[in-house]
Amino acid sequence: MSHALLNASGASRWLNCPPSARLEQDFPDSTSEAAAEGTLAHALGELKLQKYFTPMSKATFTKRHNKIKADPLYTKEMEDYTDEYLDYIKDTALKYPSQPTVTIEKKVDFSSYAPEGFGTADCILISGDTLHIIDLKYGKGVPVSAEKNPQMRLYALGALKEYDFIYAINKVEMVIFQPRLDNISVDAMEAETLLNWGNAFVKPLAQQAFKGEGEFTPGDHCRFCRAKAVCRARSVTNTALEDFKGKLPPVLSNEEVGDLLLKAQDLAKWAEDLKEHALKMCLAGETVPGWKAVEGRSNRCFTDTDAAFKELTTKGLAKEEVLYIRKPITLTETETLLGKKEFSTALSDFVIKPPGKPALAKETDKREPLTLKTDANTDFANIQI
Repeated sequence: MSHALLNASGASRWLNCPPSARLEQDFPDSTSEAAAEGTLAHALGELKLQKYFTPMSKATFTKRHNKIKADPLYTKEMEDYTDEYLDYIKDTALKYPSQPTVTIEKKVDFSSYAPEGFGTADCILISGDTLHIIDLKYGKGVPVSAEKNPQMRLYALGALKEYDFIYAINKVEMVIFQPRLDNISVDAMEAETLLNWGNAFVKPLAQQAFKGEGEFTPGDHCRFCRAKAVCRARSVTNTALEDFKGKLPPVLSNEEVGDLLLKAQDLAKWAEDLKEHALKMCLAGETVPGWKAVEGRSNRCFTDTDAAFKELTTKGLAKEEVLYIRKPITLTETETLLGKKEFSTALSDFVIKPPGKPALAKETDKREPLTLKTDANTDFANIQI
């Protein structure tokens, strides 16, 4: 699948750091098992939507379904989550007063705002004056929000361009459906507001990005940038911590702690990115002064564990029950094995979700603030005199 330089999925990067779009071109794209798993889940979700909303014979569906099921990354859990995706879109369609227009895996063109820009919207529903865009996110790392999400907005701009001559669209609703995290995020805005955003905000930044101009601006958007390991601007931001040498009092104030945490939050990740890049260079035969690639520590292992243990039991040197440790699989592994629906039906009475361990988060995090501060009445409530 071809990708535009200014693609929708990378919009958070090139809108925040315009020259990164051209810089990334010098670095190879990479993939991962998680990305491949997401691609497979999208294919399964697309197939189910097509079967429901468009004419498809049972034989065609079964053939395509079996091909997906033959993939090593396919799981019963994926079947259940894509069923939820289908159910959500069906429910959304049924809420309209009349049958909406439904388009699945639609390539949308937003090049009038970002040069050569295009992307693929998972599902588009149109009814009356409302354009509804739904995007399936199969990842389970972090919840993705639809609010002010540039990828969703660019999809919506492309869809408006595609359909505004047929429909009088006044309202746009954007939904991110992330079933593995029970996350359904919705954002709505007037079509006119969206068009103003595209013209006033996206256009000038997209022009800079396409030309490779503008300022390099490190931030959270660096996470998926292919140039993140060796980006000089990111390096300057992280090494700027040295400016504090000799300037701090013996004890940090809360204000200083907050400021330092903001500056240092990317430091550990940046160091790991640098290390990974340096290793690749060394393995490729290049020189990174002060560093070299070596063979890491290795531990002995059996060529065939079961055969080795059988040899021991046959010779009477050990009993089988002491050679194997019985260990239960995790809750997540159990759910993957059974599928979400079967798991919920059979084991819902045995599952709880205890409070999470306190963690530090940015002030912009949507979770409610937590405090362990108590008053005197609470502290001494259980003390008998």
